[in-house]
Amino acid sequence: MFNPKFEELNKDGKPKRKKGFVKWIVIGIGAFIIACSSFTIIPAGHTGVVMTLGKVSQNVMQEGLNFKIPFIQNVVKMSNKIQVYEVDASAVSKDLQTVSSKIAVNYRVSTDASANLYKNVGVDYKTILVTPILQESMKSATAKYTAEELITERTMVGDEIKDTLSEKLNEYGIYIEKFNIVNFDFSQEFNSAIEAKQVAEQNLIKTKTEQQQAIVVAEAEAKEKTIKANAEAEAILATARAQAEANKMLEESLSEIVIKYEQITKWNGELPKVTGNSGNFIDMSLDDIEGSNNQQN
Repeated sequence: MFNPKFEELNKDGKPKRKKGFVKWIVIGIGAFIIACSSFTIIPAGHTGVVMTLGKVSQNVMQEGLNFKIPFIQNVVKMSNKIQVYEVDASAVSKDLQTVSSKIAVNYRVSTDASANLYKNVGVDYKTILVTPILQESMKSATAKYTAEELITERTMVGDEIKDTLSEKLNEYGIYIEKFNIVNFDFSQEFNSAIEAKQVAEQNLIKTKTEQQQAIVVAEAEAKEKTIKANAEAEAILATARAQAEANKMLEESLSEIVIKYEQITKWNGELPKVTGNSGNFIDMSLDDIEGSNNQQN
């Protein structure tokens, strides 16, 4: 076959491929891979722990685009965001009651501590550090309180556990932001005993309240009676004083002339039927006088 470009043909008559073209393709692919391996992007809330040939560098990469040596440096991304961890924990109280609880912890890893944390612990620090220390702190604090105190002093117990956690985890660069005891749970026997105690206390409070109310009512009634009695006594005293004043005024107003005047105004014109003195009384009635006169005649 006529070949106008005078291409070199293989034995089978097909044109030979140029080796230079393939080489440039390989070089281009290699350059692309190297370029992609020369940078990394650290997302927000993370730091990049740099390892050079397996050795951890103390200098960490910050958020955004960062460059690294391809094939020599590797970058592990560590989260510095606040992480929420909930776990079930069991312990024994001071009075030997089994306590089951659910606790929630908000914690974060310090940016400056990311490299050392990865170097000494690794990326699974929650399982290796947080969980066992949390369980140990829970058992230690619970053993100091009775089961009833764990309920009544729940806030204080939570603060104590948080302080213990902070003391043990801060040295690794892990900081506790918030600690909550979601709930305490005890045995059925203990719950029944607590319920019975609460019912008894409520009944006692009710009885005391009723007694206090009865006392208040009795005191109010007694006070009301006292006020009423005092008012009646005051009224009687006022009446007596008024009567005494009236009698005094009446006594002062009476004179012989007034008495005689009253006698005259009230006399009905009849003479007294009996008069006398020293025990000798004479009947002065008109019938008797007329009878005596008739006898004399």
